Amino acid sequence: MSRGGSGGRTRVKTARGRSAGSIRWLERQLNDPYVRKAKAEGYRSRAAYKLLELDERFNLLRGATRVIDLGIAPGGWAQVVRRAAPKATVVGIDLLPVDPIDGVTILQMDFLADDADAQLIAALGGQADLVLSDMAANTVGHPQTDHLRTMGLVEAGAAFAGDVLRPGGAFVAKVLAGGADSALVAELKRMFTTIKHAKPPASRKDSSEWYVVAQGFKGRAAAPVVDEEG
Repeated sequence: MSRGGSGGRTRVKTARGRSAGSIRWLERQLNDPYVRKAKAEGYRSRAAYKLLELDERFNLLRGATRVIDLGIAPGGWAQVVRRAAPKATVVGIDLLPVDPIDGVTILQMDFLADDADAQLIAALGGQADLVLSDMAANTVGHPQTDHLRTMGLVEAGAAFAGDVLRPGGAFVAKVLAGGADSALVAELKRMFTTIKHAKPPASRKDSSEWYVVAQGFKGRAAAPVVDEEG
């Protein structure tokens, strides 16, 4: 690596086997102030600051006692929760392996697996105050397909939140440009008193990610009345 450019910007030397894309990614990481700040403050990823900024705006973590982290890897959001609410029970799930975090139960499994909900609920030991989802489907390079796959995860996360949240609880999920689609927004409005979209400053300007923040869970709807007489 070499240091050059204006303002002491770090530049990466071309190396055999290193693509132009990987060089750009490395340079962006090396010069990203959030990456440097995360390293200095002991967070596993720059994504920690997205949750910190969302919490500053929406007051998500004050008084939280039980929190679910969907798509926990590498653990930056769980670290934020633990620092803000050190006595809270925190349970996370991810397909990827995650190094242990003190006070956090981590399930390495597919959130969409049939028994994932039951395992998360059992590990939590009660109703959640907050369900966080930083999940995103692996991109295939086709914007419409990528959007549909990620929104499928958001919808699954919202359905799970409806099963596990206490009345008054909150759900936060990563969505793509344009935010949650109309059908999901309508469902969230049925479940929560307020729905907002936000792009925290820590989200890169060229990123398509936004977050939907749903607060004031209304509780589980009563079962529909069935007219047995047909």
